[in-house]
Amino acid sequence: MISKRAQLLSPSETLKITAKAKQLQREGKSVISLSAGEPDFKTPAHICNAAIEAITDGFHGYTMNTGMPELREAISAKLQRDNNLEYSPDQIVLSNGAKQSIGFSILATIDPGDEVLIPAPYWVSYPEMVKLAVGKPVIIPTTFSSNYKLTPEQLDDAITKNTRGLILCSPSNPTGACYTRSELKALGAVLKEHPDVMIYSDEIYEYIVFDRKHVSILNAVPELADRTIIINGFSKGFAMTGWRLGYLAGPKEVASAVAKIQSQETSAPSSISQKAGLAACTGTMKPVEDMKTAFRERRDYIIAELSSIDGVECFTPSGAFYVFPDLHRFFGKATPAGGMIESSTDLALYLLEEHGVAAVPGDAFGEPNGLRLSYAASMDNLKEAIKRLKEGLASLT
Repeated sequence: MISKRAQLLSPSETLKITAKAKQLQREGKSVISLSAGEPDFKTPAHICNAAIEAITDGFHGYTMNTGMPELREAISAKLQRDNNLEYSPDQIVLSNGAKQSIGFSILATIDPGDEVLIPAPYWVSYPEMVKLAVGKPVIIPTTFSSNYKLTPEQLDDAITKNTRGLILCSPSNPTGACYTRSELKALGAVLKEHPDVMIYSDEIYEYIVFDRKHVSILNAVPELADRTIIINGFSKGFAMTGWRLGYLAGPKEVASAVAKIQSQETSAPSSISQKAGLAACTGTMKPVEDMKTAFRERRDYIIAELSSIDGVECFTPSGAFYVFPDLHRFFGKATPAGGMIESSTDLALYLLEEHGVAAVPGDAFGEPNGLRLSYAASMDNLKEAIKRLKEGLASLT
């Protein structure tokens, strides 16, 4: 017997596309994947060495449920240094990845029937996490003309007496768009009028911002600190996806509630990963800057190539490592094999199966006209992927 809660959930479309690409590769087909949301760089050496040292020193046991005090202190210092935000270590909870931090934060603050506002395009897991808490995800469609960013008017219109949360992601997955300080101030002005609304600020791509400095909502609207949860982690900025280490920083009562949930569900993240995270927080940032430089070069290349294709519209993202072109002009066209492209899912499957390029359909992110392409791939692979993408789109009639 499967629970109603489990039946409510949908599997992750990004993982589904990645799995399909790997299956085709196992069958001997050439596939270039632009679907995965992870850096293609190795974890920096000083971080790996800290983990190796922890293993050889026998640092193998459980840590405190909320994480090593030394690492929480280092994150507290990092938040002050990089974000100008004041959080004591007891306001920080380490987790098995930022995804867990988001999920546990929602479980700790949302009751059955509570509404949580989610601007679309959204990261695929947000609505499912709200459903898991038996809350109600309320999707707010945004527009290409606004670079898919939520406007104050849209936010104000969406808030009801049942609204208890808003999820913001900047830099955005899947679009790479970043909110400016003035945009966050304008959203904050609306939120100040609704004191029952919790803000979940997903800032996992903080270190991958190209054209301006990363701005947290609390930099723009510090008055919201008593109901804002900052979500972050080590996966994207430090190329540590497999280490599974994330954290949240928020009001003490929220941190305590999350800690209770975590104590019953998973306990603390891996002791070895935490030692690696400590090295990441306190060590050189040169590898992070080098990655960002490479990502910027790739972003500029892929934007230039996409902009040269008739029927494709794509703005230049300010952060993360994704582009999210609008491809709706290819809907209604036929494939060489006689199939029809009726949706972004059809287009993604066609490009994967017929041209060996894996991307994630906008349908998965609540924006049916888009396609998420990750440029966390080598320049050689990007060039080949763009060549195949152009051939695939040109073959549609």
